[in-house]
Amino acid sequence: MATYGYARVSTSDQDLTIQETALRAAGCQVVRSEKASGATRRGRRELEILMDFLQPDDTLMVTRIDRLARSMKDLQDIVHDLRARGVSLRATEQPIDTASAAGQAFLDMLGVFAQFETNLRRERQMEGIRAAKARGVYRGRPPSVDRAEIRRLHAGGLGAARIARQLGIGRSSVYRALELANAARHQNEAHHE
Repeated sequence: MATYGYARVSTSDQDLTIQETALRAAGCQVVRSEKASGATRRGRRELEILMDFLQPDDTLMVTRIDRLARSMKDLQDIVHDLRARGVSLRATEQPIDTASAAGQAFLDMLGVFAQFETNLRRERQMEGIRAAKARGVYRGRPPSVDRAEIRRLHAGGLGAARIARQLGIGRSSVYRALELANAARHQNEAHHE
């Protein structure tokens, strides 16, 4: 019967110290920390390690529930997984303790609000992008793939897998670049007819 802490921040320039200190002060023998988005469980290696390690009657502790998950589905999946294994979830800054009905109800409400906040942030971001595009100042992320080089290598007889290996990119990126080149060529041919 042990208490394990999980601390998370979203970006590499954020500091984990406050969360780690609070978790240790709350009795966590082990604290796993990572800098990763909470929008999904994918790619969160420290959380995965903790989830694999937890045993019945253990407690997983976070400072706030949004440190664990920002998506209602992920939160529900994590809580379901913990409950099935006899592990409780607690938060140091919120009245969450899944061992009680009131704590579980509060957790469910917070999960809804975390999802709502994530959706609002995404909407604001998309509105900002649309406004920037309308003003002509948004160009998007610079291309990470040299499409001209892909076309040149393909014209030289190389297949997608070999081009991908040579350029250090995924095959899907090669296929996408070739599809874009073909679509542009067909559009250009149709325009000249």
